[in-house]
Amino acid sequence: MSKPNRVAILTAGGLAPCLNSAIGSLIERYSEIDPSIDIICYRGGYKGLLKGDYYQVTPEIRKNAGLLQRFGGSAIGNSRVKLTNVKDCIKRGLVKEGEDPQKVAADQLVKDGVDVLHTIGGDDTNTAAADLAAFLAKNDYGLTVIGLPKTIDNDVFPIKQSLGAWTAAEQGAQYFQNVVAENNANPRMLIVHEVMGRNCGWLTAATAKEYRKLLDRSEWLPEIGLDRDAFEVHGVFIPEMEIDLAAEAKRLREVMDKVDCVNIFISEGAGVDAIVEELQAKGQEVPRDAFGHIKLDAVNPGKWFAEQFSEMIGAEKTLVQKSGYFSRASAANIEDMRLIKSCADLAVECAYRRESGVMGHDEDQNDVLRAIEFPRIKGGKPFDINTDWFTEILTAIGQNKGAKVDVSH
Repeated sequence: MSKPNRVAILTAGGLAPCLNSAIGSLIERYSEIDPSIDIICYRGGYKGLLKGDYYQVTPEIRKNAGLLQRFGGSAIGNSRVKLTNVKDCIKRGLVKEGEDPQKVAADQLVKDGVDVLHTIGGDDTNTAAADLAAFLAKNDYGLTVIGLPKTIDNDVFPIKQSLGAWTAAEQGAQYFQNVVAENNANPRMLIVHEVMGRNCGWLTAATAKEYRKLLDRSEWLPEIGLDRDAFEVHGVFIPEMEIDLAAEAKRLREVMDKVDCVNIFISEGAGVDAIVEELQAKGQEVPRDAFGHIKLDAVNPGKWFAEQFSEMIGAEKTLVQKSGYFSRASAANIEDMRLIKSCADLAVECAYRRESGVMGHDEDQNDVLRAIEFPRIKGGKPFDINTDWFTEILTAIGQNKGAKVDVSH
């Protein structure tokens, strides 16, 4: 093995409860193995790379890198930049007219003396990393790109568990534990908990699972109205499930009549196709980001679902709350920190071997932790709604997961 002389780290995309932990873990591992290896961290993700703007990791930073484990977010900053979206890069002033952002990035890495680039991000970040790695290889730059899989949606093929997802589910559950107390603030209250998850319902399902664990650990006093039934999850709606609004409204109205409230969990991507169709029918433009994704905050699925259900179940008051920014900006929990450290340790090993890829447990190879080849990495992995623990949740709350799709009424 030959050690790299200088490595670079960048984080990109949305936040997840693993970014600072991953940065700290990489710095610590390199420092343990060989403190002479130079480390830089690009500010603001691929934006910093294009501009050659970076932090120099000093001995003081190496000594205190463990502090990063205590904080959420990314100390070095994120941005949503797609190197193959030339028009967007020019518009944002990241490259000049006529320049190829990939070549600008590759040349900047050479200028900065980088041997190995560590990218920490989700499927978009690692797709960008894959494109950059392919460009570097094709043009004989001799640089290695190594990715770490960050996404709270846990939706990257073929990675079994993405960094930060466990923490996000746990934090979302804790968030809703306070929100749900609003169930007695008004008669016939409908509470909608919108959870992040564009195409995949894993996080919503896992958040419901973690929240119900909190209910299991609580003591109740129904004689004075402190009844678990009022704090329960009454419905879970995710992109992978077909939704019959009329049937669900009938079921949920019975819940409302019984416990005077209804609490539902929805993925931000659930029902989006119907919402977009409705907006376009009204002649409204649907905003998209640099990657072509619909801007879900503009579409507002939680509000849409609340409006659909409110009248149908006889709600007097409706409350929509979103746990996404609360959960994704958390520091990593112990379970995630173990996963992050194992991936970071392997990433450093791969740096010595000059082995590109994304670190993760490969579902196509018996869940072995390895450097998964970039061309095999893609987003949009659906959550398996037949997973035992999810089936148990739906059975417990009396919800039918196989209803015929029908988002009109």
